[in-house]
Amino acid sequence: MAMIKLSATPLDVNALYQALKAPEYGGIVTFVGTVRQWTGPIETQSIDYSAYAEMAISQLNKLAAPIEAKGARVVIVHRIGHLDLMDEAVFVGVAAAHRAEAFEWCQYLIDTLKKEVPIWKKEFDTDKVRWGD
Repeated sequence: MAMIKLSATPLDVNALYQALKAPEYGGIVTFVGTVRQWTGPIETQSIDYSAYAEMAISQLNKLAAPIEAKGARVVIVHRIGHLDLMDEAVFVGVAAAHRAEAFEWCQYLIDTLKKEVPIWKKEFDTDKVRWGD
């Protein structure tokens, strides 16, 4: 069963990676998104993440289910609340028998999460506050 969570506390990246390890998996791919300072000319100071929690968890489980049905393991944890520069905002990991599938599925999960899952960010920049995509 996939490990899917929203977390109000800092992510323990090593523990999340360890949750992916098992003898049947030869490839583990992880993506960790952090709060960056610069987006082009815009300087960010911090971000507040919010979510429609029940729907977000449901959608993340739906994304993970077909991948896990193929024998892989999925871990997705997204922060909510206030994050400062360099804080980990999201962890997506896939463990699979082979690396090619793990890479493909990990990228699919983070790309789809950003487009479809109801998690929003309010960015506090040096000159204004804006809602990010």
